[in-house]
Amino acid sequence: MRICLMVEGQEGVTWDEWVALARAAEDAGLDGLFRSDHYSAIILPVAGSLDAWATLAGLAVVTERLRLGTLVSPATFRHPSVLARMATTVDHISGGRVELGMGAGWFDRDHSENGFPFYDAKRRFDLLAEQVEIVVRSWTEENFDHDGAHYTLRDQDALPRPVQQPHPPIVLGGRAKPRSAALAARFAAEYNTLGAPLDELAERRQRLDDACAAIGREPSTLVHSLMTTCVVGHDANEVAERQRRVEELTGEPADEMWLAGTVDELAERFAQLEQVGIQRVFLQHLDHRDLGAVAAMGALGRGA
Repeated sequence: MRICLMVEGQEGVTWDEWVALARAAEDAGLDGLFRSDHYSAIILPVAGSLDAWATLAGLAVVTERLRLGTLVSPATFRHPSVLARMATTVDHISGGRVELGMGAGWFDRDHSENGFPFYDAKRRFDLLAEQVEIVVRSWTEENFDHDGAHYTLRDQDALPRPVQQPHPPIVLGGRAKPRSAALAARFAAEYNTLGAPLDELAERRQRLDDACAAIGREPSTLVHSLMTTCVVGHDANEVAERQRRVEELTGEPADEMWLAGTVDELAERFAQLEQVGIQRVFLQHLDHRDLGAVAAMGALGRGA
């Protein structure tokens, strides 16, 4: 099981804290560091948020091995030509370590506070689908035209190409509903889903497999991953203290879908997740100043 650290950057993570988190994740042997792409705080009443892609560009310089990416960049925030070039830039700075998570956008306050249009769910998904196509074509095609409902491009030739070939991995996600699964089958390297009971995770994997089979894609080429809050420690006391702090931060009790437990306990949970098709986990680390928890995640990775 590959393990990535996932940090909610809109909750006041400073640049110095980003550097510390990245170095801790690299030292712990984690597979990657991914961050949310929001400008407005969700958990805290008020908090600062450094831009996601500018942050990743900086982290690419101070890391050597970590995969870096967003989970996920909303289609409502940026023109797809801008997003494609931002990801390409980070890919060059990092030497080919970037991944692009893309989503429709869901947090209305992100939009109202920052002046982004917030369309209904269907239009946001339509926007996402068109953006994904444009991003992939920008990375792979020469002098192409695009005529869509939302974007028109003429003779686009986005140079330089990304370091990774044929292009950086695109991560899409959701609950594997028909339109989402079909878009992922066509364009994504990975489909990320939120925590759910094991039988539901297995059903989502099957829907993804079916979507791949419908267009002649080998289902095993689409990675299925999970993102959920993680509270881990080396013993029960450490877990309890970390869980108390996270609950204090969020103002809510632990959810049963969280991955919460000792290193040994969570290694067993990982084995169950692998049996229903999960190949990578993004561990949402809400108490971002706790670097000891990042080290414990590394221990979990070595045991999983």
